[in-house]
Amino acid sequence: MHKYFLRLRDLSTFVFVTIIATIFYSTSTVAADGKTIYDANCKSCHEKGVGGAPALSDKKQWQSRLEKGIDGLVEIAINGIQGYGGSMPPRGGNPNLSDAEVNAAVVYMVDLVR
Repeated sequence: MHKYFLRLRDLSTFVFVTIIATIFYSTSTVAADGKTIYDANCKSCHEKGVGGAPALSDKKQWQSRLEKGIDGLVEIAINGIQGYGGSMPPRGGNPNLSDAEVNAAVVYMVDLVR
């Protein structure tokens, strides 16, 4: 019985460590993916303000947009928008981006302009 208890304890420790490592890896991957997604899909317009897109270097342009909050900005990024002197296609023109990927890119951008 004692050997069985030790094996069970070792197994539970392994499961706990695996869960913690998975959570840590997932969190750091999302942060890294935000930049990767931005670089591949958003940068061409948001780096210099092409087509009316707010440039990341222009914090004044972002003030009213930041009032919408992350959820509002993600909704705009997912669905696209016409206005503000320009337009943005849904998902930045990449229909293959998931909602989570769009969210990661928006969070990355907002972190840069705050």
